[in-house]
Amino acid sequence: MNSHPLLRKYLQSYREWGFRPPRIRLARKLTRCGSEYGGYFVDTSILPQEPIVYSAGIGLDISFDLSLIGQYGCTVHAFDPTPRVQSWLASQPLPPQFRFYPLGIADLDGSLDFFLPSRADFVSHSTVRSPRYSDRSISMPVIRLTTAMTCLRHNHIDVLKMDIEGGEYSVLKDLIQENIPVNQLCVEFHHRVSVAGVEKTRAALSLLAENGFAVTHICPRFEVFSLIRTKIVQNNAKSIAD
Repeated sequence: MNSHPLLRKYLQSYREWGFRPPRIRLARKLTRCGSEYGGYFVDTSILPQEPIVYSAGIGLDISFDLSLIGQYGCTVHAFDPTPRVQSWLASQPLPPQFRFYPLGIADLDGSLDFFLPSRADFVSHSTVRSPRYSDRSISMPVIRLTTAMTCLRHNHIDVLKMDIEGGEYSVLKDLIQENIPVNQLCVEFHHRVSVAGVEKTRAALSLLAENGFAVTHICPRFEVFSLIRTKIVQNNAKSIAD
């Protein structure tokens, strides 16, 4: 039984978390949006009309974004600075509600050095130096969430999805410090590229919990999380009751 590769991965994840992994804190009926590889779980019942979605780090799988556009009328603002993604998108038939910006999301406005993938057929770049990436890097433009929202004239984000290869920790701190109104978060944590390991993710989840976010979904390997701002759920329940 222990020879099953998937089971071995799960057991490894439990050990990494000291057999004290994160837990779901708020039970909600969630919908998987997107493919098995590129999808995330969202509480679609609390989405307003014409939801605003920010998708940071899209790679070569935009099934999540297209699902939200096609099924729920979302406008998706997608951010990714990597040249290969830009080239790939140029060949894709995209709906007008998919709006792409060749920028990375970070905790500063300007540029950062991104380490190239370790293999030519990989697409992900990272600002974190790690054996998972090449020693070679390129400078690419980045922007803060607050700056992006100001430029796009948004006062809130209904769903923020992040798969930014280790950059999520600083962005989440910036999100909390600036008190950015985000209703739902879909985040892939990359503690495996961090020296601090899972404790960095544990600290990020604690920070989010202290600021009103509750975990609603966790992937079996404790890397991909969905969270909801509990105030939004309470307000939605109150409006239904009224």
